[in-house]
Amino acid sequence: MHARYRVPLGITAVGAAGLLYSAGFEARSFRLRRVTIPVLPAGMRPLRVLQVSDIHMVSGQRKKQRWLQSLAGLRPDFVINTGDNLSDTEGVPEVLDSLGPLMEFPGAYVFGSNDYYGPKLRNPALYLLEKAQGRHGLNGNAPAVGVIHNPWEDLRAGFDAAGWLNLTNTRGTLKIEGVSVELTGLDDPHIKRDRYAQVAGGPSGAADFAMGVVHAPYLRVLDAYTADDYPLILAGHTHGGQLRVPFYGALVTNCDLDTDRAKGLSTHTAEGRTSYLHVSAGCGTNRYTPFRFACPPEATLLTLVGRE
Repeated sequence: MHARYRVPLGITAVGAAGLLYSAGFEARSFRLRRVTIPVLPAGMRPLRVLQVSDIHMVSGQRKKQRWLQSLAGLRPDFVINTGDNLSDTEGVPEVLDSLGPLMEFPGAYVFGSNDYYGPKLRNPALYLLEKAQGRHGLNGNAPAVGVIHNPWEDLRAGFDAAGWLNLTNTRGTLKIEGVSVELTGLDDPHIKRDRYAQVAGGPSGAADFAMGVVHAPYLRVLDAYTADDYPLILAGHTHGGQLRVPFYGALVTNCDLDTDRAKGLSTHTAEGRTSYLHVSAGCGTNRYTPFRFACPPEATLLTLVGRE
């Protein structure tokens, strides 16, 4: 082979191998992360919280469905679903079947933009462009036109029938073996459905512990929760960056959160107060970009323990 063809063919081969790995293996390499967070009042018994996020169910994803069903074996105290369950208008029955064993436990949920609207084919490079221009979702971009509407009402009905709390711009309380947990949730900030004014004011003080729940961790929301003195905020949306550079990390978060906090546990400070923030990298991908690299799909078992 002529030398001038070897380099481009080698690059093509490496790229093809990378796509095969990221779509064929890593995107289906489901795993559980375990995180301990010291946020409970001193002397309160630990709470085990399973966070599932960004399932992006496409009909026929049997391995993902079996893995989600298996998580019930963890027997958490309660489950938090931080949205984007769908990537297929036909996916609702499979989401409900996959989460069925988990819906035997107390739980709560918020929705993300992909629960309401179907995905559109777009150039992944646009995420980098939007980051550089400070544009994310409908927060700076023009409203979506001609979008597919998902049957989110059916998804809501299934969750509600199981007794999970709908935290769409509202509050709710879970009772768990004598412990009360107050949850304050928002609809998705990525498409400007959040209405923090409806839940503002901070924890009521009537529960043993309080936390905030949202799909997309936009800074305006994190600032509001933290200023209102919520000790813990759970979010998803970022996919952990989805395609991460080894030894560097995420390139984008698809919101205005910095890439250093694209996934995992961190802190957020606003108005002199500090909250813990946990961002799930999620367990799915948009059906049109079914790739993950250095960022395997996940669910997280959070063990909340007393503050030191």
